Amino acid sequence: MTQPTSLPNQEGKQVPDVTWPVRSGDDWKKMSSKKLFAGKKVVLFSLPGAFTPTCSSTHLPRYNQLASTFKKLGVDEVCCMSVNDTFVMNAWLADQEAENITVIPDGNGEFTAGMEMLVDKSEIGFGKRSWRYSMFVNDGVVEKMFIEPNVPGDPFEVSDADTMLAYLAPDAKAPEDVSLFTKPNCQFCEKAKMLLKDAGYEYEEIVLGTQATLASLKAVSGHDTVPQVFIGGKRIGGSEDLEAYLQGHS
Repeated sequence: MTQPTSLPNQEGKQVPDVTWPVRSGDDWKKMSSKKLFAGKKVVLFSLPGAFTPTCSSTHLPRYNQLASTFKKLGVDEVCCMSVNDTFVMNAWLADQEAENITVIPDGNGEFTAGMEMLVDKSEIGFGKRSWRYSMFVNDGVVEKMFIEPNVPGDPFEVSDADTMLAYLAPDAKAPEDVSLFTKPNCQFCEKAKMLLKDAGYEYEEIVLGTQATLASLKAVSGHDTVPQVFIGGKRIGGSEDLEAYLQGHS
């Protein structure tokens, strides 16, 4: 794989002025970098390709998970860019269920080239792609940029969502992972969901009968009643246990 000869930091510079054709439903539309960045605070992370392992397992999911945290810190939009076409980016967004992310299909690599981040990955059949990086853009100007080290392969050390969070708010605490086992028509499950929502927690709901079985619930939690709530890897219990937990952490 051809390594980039240089990866210049673009801090203090204006982002490239590029217009991308995007597919929205059955229609073609235009997305411009000028409109996307002007007057806004934007977190953007760029990666080698949609549906690729690191991008799908870690890079995109964590930014999607922390998007609400970024927005509480004043970030207007969290964007993911790749040198892929709009159909690929839309399909990847849907597959990842990354509803908090705006995808940018830099299919011709114009923006990436303007950032001097376009690299040759022909040896693995990718052609020209983006080097992995992230940046915080304030009103169209790059305020901070995290560029992966110029070493062979696909390094992933500094462009992650947690590094960006530490830059924006060094004392901020990343939200804990919350999972909630439920079943349909369960009033206690609805109570638990309302408690989590009111407390500002985002959660993943696992519905018995569709996404998991009672046997799965018992194997994971040691209990066969719902709801079962887990926060930060720790079992909290049912709705009353959750209520007591939240009161103790208010």
